[in-house]
Amino acid sequence: MTPEPRPAIDMLIHPQFDPIALEIGPLAVRWYGLMYVLAFAGFYLLGKHRATRRPETGWTAKELDDLLFWGVIGVVAGGRLGQVLFYEPGYYLEHPAEILAVWKGGMSFHGGLLGVLVALAWHARRYRRCFLEVGDFVAPLVPLGLMFGRLGNFINGELWGRQADPGLPWAMVFPQVDDLPRHPSQLYQAGLEGLLLFVLLWLYTTRPRPVGAASGAFLAGYGAFRFLAEYFRNPDEGIFGFAWEFSMGQWLSLPMVLVGLAMLHLAHARQGGR
Repeated sequence: MTPEPRPAIDMLIHPQFDPIALEIGPLAVRWYGLMYVLAFAGFYLLGKHRATRRPETGWTAKELDDLLFWGVIGVVAGGRLGQVLFYEPGYYLEHPAEILAVWKGGMSFHGGLLGVLVALAWHARRYRRCFLEVGDFVAPLVPLGLMFGRLGNFINGELWGRQADPGLPWAMVFPQVDDLPRHPSQLYQAGLEGLLLFVLLWLYTTRPRPVGAASGAFLAGYGAFRFLAEYFRNPDEGIFGFAWEFSMGQWLSLPMVLVGLAMLHLAHARQGGR
């Protein structure tokens, strides 16, 4: 049964932020872009801290700089292409000029992940490192950046949640959508895929783990949290439609969970067999 909405005056209302955070002459700094800057800055600072605390990994400041450079390219290019190919191919086929308009939002995490994997492979080859060792170093540095990205989604008022029970204290109306109470699913995802996953991975990697274990933990953890959060987020139809009541985000997250669990098992099995 569909819950009856309460009068909007009794519910939380999305603040309808101005997408521009700061204007300096002709230059406009958007909140969404600022969140990406914070994400990359957090990645660098956490990486520098981890390299200092774990000198046996052999990571240098120059190597971290190179990794961040290629990682940024992988995130932006992969994230945008993922949005175009996985979620809105029809729209961008009709509006090809908007493919490059990343400042308007519209970035796919799963596409960004594929872009980052390419960047990690390039980095591993260049520095003659094992690909999984690079992935293990990167894994605990990523979730805080994901948190900033979801906060950017909330500020933009995009990727809103499904209709919520009117009695839910934090149910929120997104006026640009309708006057119904909805889950602020962007904040759920910021808390689950971002903050909680960061805490779990950071604690897990405070001492040495088998090669591939941290990478597997990230994939399984993100995939599971994203799959759960999708039940509160207004689903994107994507290229698979709503097959079997799963959203596109859930379809893309399932392989992450399976691959991540397999990687964890193999990593610890290899260590136990030595």
